[in-house]
Amino acid sequence: MSSIKLSTSLGRVGAAAAAFFAPAIAFAQEAAPAATEAAVAAAPAMTVDKGDTTWMMLSTILVLLMTVPGLALFYGGLVRTKNMLSVLMQVMMIAAVAMIVWVTYGYSLAFTDGGSLNSFIGGFSKIFLSGVDVSTMAESFSKGVAIPELVFVIFQMTFAAITPGLIIGAFAERIKFSAVILFTILWLTFIYFPIAHMVWFWGGPSAYDGPTGLIFGFGAIDFAGGTVVHINAGIAGLVGAIMVGKRTGFGKDMMAPHSMTMTMIGASLLWVGWFGFNAGSNLEANAYAVLAMINTFVATAAAIVSWSIVETFTRSKASMLGAASGAVAGLVVITPAAGFVGPMGAIVMGLIVSPVCYFFVSTVKNKFGYDDTADVFGVHCIGGIIGALLTGVFVNPALGGAGIVDYSTADFAASYAGTATQVWAQFKGVIVTLLWSGIGSAILYKIVDVIVGLRVPVEAEREGLDLSSHGEAAYHS
Repeated sequence: MSSIKLSTSLGRVGAAAAAFFAPAIAFAQEAAPAATEAAVAAAPAMTVDKGDTTWMMLSTILVLLMTVPGLALFYGGLVRTKNMLSVLMQVMMIAAVAMIVWVTYGYSLAFTDGGSLNSFIGGFSKIFLSGVDVSTMAESFSKGVAIPELVFVIFQMTFAAITPGLIIGAFAERIKFSAVILFTILWLTFIYFPIAHMVWFWGGPSAYDGPTGLIFGFGAIDFAGGTVVHINAGIAGLVGAIMVGKRTGFGKDMMAPHSMTMTMIGASLLWVGWFGFNAGSNLEANAYAVLAMINTFVATAAAIVSWSIVETFTRSKASMLGAASGAVAGLVVITPAAGFVGPMGAIVMGLIVSPVCYFFVSTVKNKFGYDDTADVFGVHCIGGIIGALLTGVFVNPALGGAGIVDYSTADFAASYAGTATQVWAQFKGVIVTLLWSGIGSAILYKIVDVIVGLRVPVEAEREGLDLSSHGEAAYHS
C-alpha cells in the first residue's frame, strides 16, 4: 500500500474530524436506516449458549475490578499522601459517569451504523438503548453464535469506564475535580466513541461484507483495545500533562509514591481483572478465550522479568515500582494481540515492551521535562503502539499465531496477508488514533479550561486535593 493511500486516508480523517467536532453537525446526522424485512428474514437464526453468557458476565465484573479498586489503588499509591483520596474519588466518579453516558448514547454511537459518517462514528438508532432488550442478541465471532445484547452492552461499558480513568494519572495532584468530570463526558463523546467505532464496528460473521469503521476497514486488528483504550488514553494523557502543566515544586520537592504497597495491590488487581478484559473480548468461552488467557499470563510475566533486568543493569537494583510498571506494560502490549498470537510470541512481546517503556519513563520524560505523574504516556501509549505493531508480526501462523479469519471463505479459514501488509495496516490504525485523540483531546482540554478551568489554585495544590477538593483525608494519624 502506497504512502499516497495513507495520505488519502488521513485526509479523510481530518475532514471528518472537522465535521465531527462541530456538535451541531454531528448531532444532526440521520440515524442509520432500519433493516428491511427482507434483510431480517435472511439473517441466520442465532443460538445463545449459557456458558458463553456466563463467561461474559464474569468478564464484565472482572473489568470493573480493574477500575475500582484496581486502577484507583494503583494510581493512588503513586501519588503523595495528601492526594490519595482525590485519585480514588476521580477514578470512581469517572467510572460512574461513563456508565451513564454509555447507556444513554455511547453504545449507539460506537456500535451502530452511522450512515454517511459510518467510517468514523455510529448513529442514534439505539440511543437510550432503544430496541435493546432481553430478546435482542449480539453475534460473536462465530457465525450464528450470539450472546444477549445486554451482556455485550455492559461488557463494552466497562471498557468505556476504565479508559478515561487511565488518562487522569498523567496529571494527578493538580487537576480540578469539576474539570475531570466535564472532560470525561466530552472525551468519551468526541474521542472514545468514534475510536471504538472505527476499530471495532463491523457486521459480524453473518454480515462480514457490510459497512465497517475506518480502522477496521484498513484490515487492522485489535483484539481487546490496544488502540481503543491504551494508545487513545496514553496520548490524551500526554497532551493533558502538558496543557495542565507541571505540579508545583516539580523537580525540586520530593514527590515519591507514598505507598508502594497500595500500588502493588492495585497492579495485582489489574492483572486479575485483565483476564476479563482480554479473554472476555473473545465473546465466547472457547479455545480462543483460553489462548487470550495464557497470553495474558506469560506476556505479563515476561515484561515483569524484563523490566527488573533492565533496572538491575541501569540502577543496580530491581524495584517494586519497576515490577509493577513492567506488569502493566506487559498487560498493555498483549491487549491487542491476546487472541491472535501464540504464547511464545506473547513472551517475546513482553520481553520487548519493558525496555522501550523504561526508556520513555526514565529518559524521554526527563529529556523533554513533561510531568506525567503515573507515566500514562510512557507505559500505555508506548506499550500500546508496540503491541499494535507487533500484533501484525506475531499473528503470523508461521510464528505460532492464530492467523486472521477470512470470513469470505466457506469454512472461515485463517489467513495471513504477510508481515509488511499487516504491519502497515496496524501502523495506519495507530496513526489515526494518535491524530484523532491527540488533536481532539487538545481541543477538549481548552474547552474545559475556558468553562471551569483545568487547574486548582496553588494554595489548594499545596494543601492537597484530598482536603481542598473533597474536605476529607485518606489517612488519619
